[in-house]
Amino acid sequence: MIWWNLDSITNYSLLSALYNAEMSISSIHINQMLLYYYFYHYFFEKGSQVFVLSYSLSRKGWITIKETKSLNKVLSKVDILFLAFGAMIGWGWVVLSGTWIESAGTLGAMIAFLIGGVLVTFVGLTYAELASAMPAAGGALSYVLRGVGPKAAFIASWALALGYISVVAFEAVALPTVIEYIFPNYKIGFMYSITGYDVYLTWVLVGVIGSILVTLINYFGVKSAAILQMVLTIVIGLIGLMLIFGAGFTSDFGDAKPLFLDGTVGIITVLIMTPFMFVGFDVIPQTAEEMNVEPKLIGKILVFSVSLAVIWYIAIIYAVGVSLDKNLITTSVLPTADAMAKVYGSSIFANILIIGGVAGILTSWNAFIIGGSRVLYSMAEKKMIPAWFGKLHPKTNTPTNAVLFIGAISMISPLLGRPMLVWLVDAGGLAIVLAYLFVAIAFVQLRKNAPEMVRPFRAGKSNIVGWIALILSIGFIALYLPGMPAALIWPYEWLIFAGWWAIGFLLMFKMRKNYSSGEIKYNEVQLPMEEVKEG
Repeated sequence: MIWWNLDSITNYSLLSALYNAEMSISSIHINQMLLYYYFYHYFFEKGSQVFVLSYSLSRKGWITIKETKSLNKVLSKVDILFLAFGAMIGWGWVVLSGTWIESAGTLGAMIAFLIGGVLVTFVGLTYAELASAMPAAGGALSYVLRGVGPKAAFIASWALALGYISVVAFEAVALPTVIEYIFPNYKIGFMYSITGYDVYLTWVLVGVIGSILVTLINYFGVKSAAILQMVLTIVIGLIGLMLIFGAGFTSDFGDAKPLFLDGTVGIITVLIMTPFMFVGFDVIPQTAEEMNVEPKLIGKILVFSVSLAVIWYIAIIYAVGVSLDKNLITTSVLPTADAMAKVYGSSIFANILIIGGVAGILTSWNAFIIGGSRVLYSMAEKKMIPAWFGKLHPKTNTPTNAVLFIGAISMISPLLGRPMLVWLVDAGGLAIVLAYLFVAIAFVQLRKNAPEMVRPFRAGKSNIVGWIALILSIGFIALYLPGMPAALIWPYEWLIFAGWWAIGFLLMFKMRKNYSSGEIKYNEVQLPMEEVKEG
């Protein structure tokens, strides 16, 4: 606590006094000044950390200074791009490419991903504008809270949390699945069967140990997790490009037969999987508070990462479809790996692709623990859920309890066996599209009600992008509902979805006083002056 005499200090001289007093601030950059009747708040950046210096005016003319830490600003432009792209491509391209082609045919699956990419592109544009305008941890929570209100913000955030956590759980099941391809006989210690799938102790242990390692990496700081993400994404990219270009030179599109299976139904079956595959770009807004980049660049990086992922998935489907015939795809455990082996004429290359698959598992796993923990942290900060989820590590300022909570869920998921892969894709996909819907609504509302809001990145001059994202989101949600060809499977997928919301509404009921008292509200985040001028 530091005191100054108010009579001799103006706003400008206060900054000089702070600087000269050497309050551990080597360079002072004003992000925002909020003026109240007796209270002032200044936001400063010092190195990789953000400090909030609050001073209150007493009636005797003295100033009280208090310092508060926030999340560390340590992520560069490269970190952000690798974080989002690595999250989106993940492991699904290795384990599910055969399922997509079996469901819709090669061209049908490519069309499904193109349509899914259109949805994600429009949603991504709404995120890009809002993330650049409100660069705070929580992403969708902040946008919907400001644009719609606290209850809608809870629904959007809790839905997004399920989407992220379902990906983390998915990877905990995917890891032992890919190890099974390399070591077919490693499963020992039969435990039980789930929907016809035999669960073995060694299989479960691989998923549990992987969960522990990834959780520990994130527990000790986001920068170490970002470095791991960059290295692994480079590995995935190089191996995937080997398959794509190899298939392009050795195969012909005429080999991709049949081009379509089951007509529209087949395309819809693949289409409902695409939100789960593309989720990852929205990890960018969750970590906005930890980015050391200009707000305008946040939107550009987000849109670029989405474009790369759309191209990636379509190219992988093409490579597998032209390399293997229908019979081989149907009988293969991992068609993507077998396609790699056929392209290069050796099973060694299949194992090389599996290395890329393991890297993909870890990138998604890593990114969604980061994203999911920041969602829970932000909800706790807004007093939507218990404060326990908002606890920060004393040194690295990472949301440790939220990380541990998600890690614990991922350790449980391997106990439910390989069928969990599809259940999580579908249940998590519905939750993700629900969150997209609320973000689109917030985008439209903010364009209407807050036209003066500074938007360093603008998704067009009119509201058309928001309306298209909104309509497409509603259309996708309808595909998951009972009576549709690709509805969620009863009881497993509906139980995952409904169970998560039961927990959420219990937490909401527990914190109900905060919703009724108006305590949950959006806190303005002012942009640097150069961004304000550009906006």
